[in-house]
Amino acid sequence: MSTRDQHGSGRTGPRPRRTRLLAAAGATALLLASGISTPSASAKEGDGGDKVLTVAVAQSVDSLSPFLAVRLLSTSIHRLTYEYLTNYDPADNHAVPGLATKWTSSPDKLTWTYTIRSDSKWSDGRQATAEDAAWTFNKMMTDDGAATANGSFVTNFAKVTATGPTELVIRLKKPQATMTALDVPIVPRHVWEKVGDFSKFNNDKDFPVVGNGPFILTDHKPDSYVRMKANKDFWRGAPKFDELVFRYYKDQDAAVAALRKGEVSFVAGSPSLTPAQAASLKNEENIHVNDAPGRRFHALATNPGARAKDGTEFGDGDPSLLDQRVRNALFMAVDRKAIVDKVFQGHAVEGAGYIPPRFSQYFFEPSADQELAYDPAQAARLLDEAGYRTNAEGERLGKDGKPLNYRILCHATDPNDKAVGKYLQEWWGELGISLTLDCLDNVSDPWLAGTYDLAFDGWSVNPDPDFVLSIHTCAALPATPKDTGATDNFICDKAYDELYARQLVEYDPGKRADIVKQMQSRLYDLGYMNVMAYPNAVEAYRTDQIESITTMPSAAGNIYGQDGYWSWWSAVPADSGESSGSSSSTGAVIGISAGAVVLVGLGVLFAVRRRATADDRE
Repeated sequence: MSTRDQHGSGRTGPRPRRTRLLAAAGATALLLASGISTPSASAKEGDGGDKVLTVAVAQSVDSLSPFLAVRLLSTSIHRLTYEYLTNYDPADNHAVPGLATKWTSSPDKLTWTYTIRSDSKWSDGRQATAEDAAWTFNKMMTDDGAATANGSFVTNFAKVTATGPTELVIRLKKPQATMTALDVPIVPRHVWEKVGDFSKFNNDKDFPVVGNGPFILTDHKPDSYVRMKANKDFWRGAPKFDELVFRYYKDQDAAVAALRKGEVSFVAGSPSLTPAQAASLKNEENIHVNDAPGRRFHALATNPGARAKDGTEFGDGDPSLLDQRVRNALFMAVDRKAIVDKVFQGHAVEGAGYIPPRFSQYFFEPSADQELAYDPAQAARLLDEAGYRTNAEGERLGKDGKPLNYRILCHATDPNDKAVGKYLQEWWGELGISLTLDCLDNVSDPWLAGTYDLAFDGWSVNPDPDFVLSIHTCAALPATPKDTGATDNFICDKAYDELYARQLVEYDPGKRADIVKQMQSRLYDLGYMNVMAYPNAVEAYRTDQIESITTMPSAAGNIYGQDGYWSWWSAVPADSGESSGSSSSTGAVIGISAGAVVLVGLGVLFAVRRRATADDRE
């Protein structure tokens, strides 16, 4: 799966669902822009002198349909193409207006009413209305194909109606703490109601694509590029760059070379620049390296026995991995400090729980007596205890008497997977276990089929972690082996599911955070997900092409793969004559009137999710 892109991530696994966010009460507004060093050259110019911002990416598009896409690149494109009901403030992630200008809940929190703005138009000139939003949600509620990517958001919806052009009403079956973080692109009904099979429609034949976001999708060539032009009629204001291009590079060194030559404006990495690449760019003239705490984790996922909701088992995961003692032994034979020091060279912190420390209220650390610390001797004893002993040659034998040889799915475009894989071969080799690294351009197919033993995994986590938590529930399993589920790696645990249900209806931020930590503790103990590190967001751009751009969080955060469109919408061309008034590379915020946000009965904060892996699921 990809970074998630792992599954979504670029990952590649099953089709995921999306995340949510609980937000703060009160009137609010705001936005953007961070300053960077003054450029010495001009931004790249396209035909007719248009200012073009070109972003080098290491991931290709999985689908241009917002109902199917799960990779980080694809979902980022959809954030630029379509408005969501709400967006997230780049400073602190609280909910701000999107297509909705305000929202209220009934006292029992079962009815939510959204006021839809009257100044948003589709790029074909028609007005965007509450009817478009109602149709989008109802299609997801009634069509399994349309629910592929984001169906988890609507499973608790009882009824969705448009009571007028500017009023949307959502009635729930039970309270849902993510109603200001419905991470669902709203599409134009008059275009999408003509679609037949949503499970197969990729939205990649007719351009330009009708949308109402800051950019309009104008062209796409698979495994090559995506081209977008600025929406001059965007309600929040037109982007400063006339055109935005995402250009795919399978070779990350080639992408870095293109940045040096000025052929691209920005390099996102795969999903981040390697330490060597970042170091080589540090002192380059007209290049700025952004190195900030990331929202991703780098993990090793264990195949727990692929299965469908109907109970059918499939795939060919090694049966030894069904034993928790074996999984915990493998945990204890991984030196996380060495991975941070030698692979990430300090551009990461050691892993533990499922949610990175950037989201401090949800961050989990195991207790001293719970921790599966690096201890190869204890790992060997656990394997012996589980009945997996070594022969005279030192090979660890399975119950069938054959030597254990685990297959690990890895992303061919992610150098970190390969580097960590070599260490695992060494560490697990000392236990008598051999490994085969299966590095592929497309890890999705074997992942979905369950034909793997372990796999490098990773997701971009949102401030509200609901989505990344949902992909480990029994409800996320595929309906049958032939279907695509939202599951990350086929985990289905009743105790975990009970905790998930509790956090979804808990509106008190502190209590909900405690439940989320309990969920991570459960995942940690089960040993299905070995979170090895939390990598930094390491990316670079040319200051002679981009004068300023917003990070998220604005104080110190990422540019590529944000929970919003702030970076590309705010980016200022180097020769535009505009100035952010700041030399900071992390972002000076400019206020923008956004209208009052009413959040009845709720307290502060929560936010969105999106995963990512080298494949990079979102």
